[in-house]
Amino acid sequence: MALRVKPKGYGGTSMDDIAKRAAVSKQTVYKHFADKEKMFAEVVLATTDRVDSMVELVADIPADADALEENLTRLARQFLTALTQPQVIQLRRLIIATAETFPGLGATWYEQGFERVLDTLAATFQRLADHGLLHVTDARLAADHFSGPLLWIPVNWEVRSADERVLGELRRHYPDATDL
Repeated sequence: MALRVKPKGYGGTSMDDIAKRAAVSKQTVYKHFADKEKMFAEVVLATTDRVDSMVELVADIPADADALEENLTRLARQFLTALTQPQVIQLRRLIIATAETFPGLGATWYEQGFERVLDTLAATFQRLADHGLLHVTDARLAADHFSGPLLWIPVNWEVRSADERVLGELRRHYPDATDL
């Protein structure tokens, strides 16, 4: 289920609006969700399964010295592409906008989503270090440093818009993240 609360925002969107958009009765919506808050939390947390493919991608980086830079650059590009999808940017904005209403939701969304990717990336970096392909003293810190440039710029640019001009500018930054 896609959560679309624009243009009214979360606070201005009623269960009637949700039922109308879903082309079902309000009773049907309440049959599945006790209230708007529970529905919102469930829909947001349901998006965390989308990181499964990223977790698999990170875990599958081969221990190949000849292709390591190419593989890490491709991974950085895929990270950036995933992070700058308009629906991901919209969801991040929505989670931030509702942080006071749902104080634990953002943390749970992060833990069940992106933190899983970081943990897998750290394990992958440790595996590559064990094969002598990377020199890292702290695999989790290396994972943070790899993903940091990919996150910092898009997160700070989210206050702008998710148009292609902005996304194109963001995408030119991805090779720098592979310089471990």
